[in-house]
Amino acid sequence: MQFIETRGNDGVKPKEVSFSEAILNPAASYGGLYVPKSLPSLDEEFFKKHQASSYKELAFDLLKKFDIDIEDDLLQEALDLYDRFDDPKNPVPVVQVRDGLYVAELYHGPTRAFKDMALQPFGHILSALAKRRGENYLILAATSGDTGPATLETFKNKPNIKVACLYPAGGTSDVQRLQMVTEDGKNLKVIGIKGDFDDAQTALKNLLASERFKETLSQKGIKLSAANSVNFGRIIFQIIYHIHAYLELLRRDVITFGQKIHLIVPSGNFGNALGGYYAKKMGTPIDKILIASNANNVLTELIQNGRYDLRNKSLIKTTSPAMDILKSSNVERVLFDKFGAARTKELMEDLATKNYYELTSEELAALREDFDADFTTDEEVAATIKEYALEHRYLMDPHTATTIKLYKKHKEYPCVAYSTAEWTKFAPSVLQAIEGRTARDQEALEAISKRLGVAIPDRIKELFSKPIIHDTVVEKEKIEEEILRFL
Repeated sequence: MQFIETRGNDGVKPKEVSFSEAILNPAASYGGLYVPKSLPSLDEEFFKKHQASSYKELAFDLLKKFDIDIEDDLLQEALDLYDRFDDPKNPVPVVQVRDGLYVAELYHGPTRAFKDMALQPFGHILSALAKRRGENYLILAATSGDTGPATLETFKNKPNIKVACLYPAGGTSDVQRLQMVTEDGKNLKVIGIKGDFDDAQTALKNLLASERFKETLSQKGIKLSAANSVNFGRIIFQIIYHIHAYLELLRRDVITFGQKIHLIVPSGNFGNALGGYYAKKMGTPIDKILIASNANNVLTELIQNGRYDLRNKSLIKTTSPAMDILKSSNVERVLFDKFGAARTKELMEDLATKNYYELTSEELAALREDFDADFTTDEEVAATIKEYALEHRYLMDPHTATTIKLYKKHKEYPCVAYSTAEWTKFAPSVLQAIEGRTARDQEALEAISKRLGVAIPDRIKELFSKPIIHDTVVEKEKIEEEILRFL
């Protein structure tokens, strides 16, 4: 399978690249992204075959259908990392919470968030390719809270790899911050920035596109790549669990093949939702991907009204900080799939120069064929957490709680909501919701554990006694200088 560019080709880069090239060098022409030239098709026979298979068997077969240039033994090694999850036989439990509502728990990996589902295998493949080629790579990551810990975990002490991870100082939960700043791998650098996630992501994209920065790295014998979902190596692994969720409902006789379901995705950078969109295009009977946002509701406005308008917006800090994002990178891949490279380039340039773009009525109708959206306030999130913890005996974090409003509006099909982080990463917000009182992370964790009888994973408990390794916080203009100092 070959990969092409969302904004067209500049005549300098190759018009098509392999999967390995796309993940090692994810910066495409004109600041665009790489996407598959075509998607494989999944028929009823595929779903019948995998009703009795394991998650790893499903994943391997699906990746083979993409015909990527990664050897079978390396693919299997990467997928074997799911054996380190809570239940090696079922890394993504799908739990029925209410009539018609099933929650796919994506957080059972080492950093207790959904990013492990993609970054564990992706990191193994990328570092193996670098070692095999005898090349050294700097991996950039910008995080709103979960990508950072998962990136650091997957690349820690890997040969031929260094990682620079950017996070907004004060813009993550304490547990997320501790997961990053206590990492002791010699090849890791964690940098807090005085800004928000969009500043971190913009810095990452600018560095990926900077010929001067890449030339400076080249003089040091280093190539540049990225771990954010701008890299399709992340997205390909995120398609799998949407298909797995459909198979789970088939296995339980909730549906028969061909009956449709809704997916409800708490969305920040849109990678998780994009995985669901691709799963639908490939043949999974999904009616719509329902996008749940917080008060930073730019995606709601886009999908409901066709306008991506940042002209009078500033980032709002919420209790679901991993979704505190205004520029969602992976929307671009949907725009390309629906409207082509020329229109995508035009829209993305308008967003960059005018902080605004607007779809035509026909384009909006095409978008709404696959998506709907709504947003949830912090007050609604707190009420949902309390209701589900005390009345339905299901504990969820604030990001997961944003999905419930859409479940209530879309009961015409069974709904699979995605739980993107374990409650332990946001214990103060969860305790505030349930008991109406404030506490620091450690106290909040213990209070919730005692009241509801839920365990705190050892990896979370240990964070509070680990030494701080990374205490760097810089102005966003100093990011490049700090990375070069690290190297």
